[in-house]
Amino acid sequence: MMTTDIDRLRFRDASLDDVPVIAGLQNAAAGALTARFGAGHWSSLSTERNAALAQRHARVRVGRSGKRILTVVRLAAKKPWAIDVSYFTPVKRPLYLTGLAVSVAHQGYGLGRLAMEDAREVARALPADAIRLDAYDSPAGAGDFYTKCGFTERGRVVYRGDPLVYYELLLE
Repeated sequence: MMTTDIDRLRFRDASLDDVPVIAGLQNAAAGALTARFGAGHWSSLSTERNAALAQRHARVRVGRSGKRILTVVRLAAKKPWAIDVSYFTPVKRPLYLTGLAVSVAHQGYGLGRLAMEDAREVARALPADAIRLDAYDSPAGAGDFYTKCGFTERGRVVYRGDPLVYYELLLE
């Protein structure tokens, strides 16, 4: 991947026309995590139906280079079931990052960071006060990535047998 591909990455809200590509990108990313870290909850596959439903319940953003979708981010106002809000800074309008995927062939080039910058801009414009998320407490959970993107660890829990780490990004 060339630097110009990163420079040309543009973000927009996903449409229903994007659903097959989004599901494929998410499944490829899950497969790559499984190959690298072994089977886990990160190995779950998405369906086109799930990708379409996500657009009803969340703000889904795609990052594109030309016609190729390279990143997908889901931001939801509704708290996911595995989040315990008592670990987070009290705010009036939190958003929850419920998914991030980067094209396997384009990982390691900074596209995930750019997708998180877009998510931050979208959250500020809504306006939201914070972005919250949970990540698996394992190498597959990408905790170091979220820390590098400015998120602060807020707590560690075990939910239904899965060790999780909560992260938060307060918006100014």
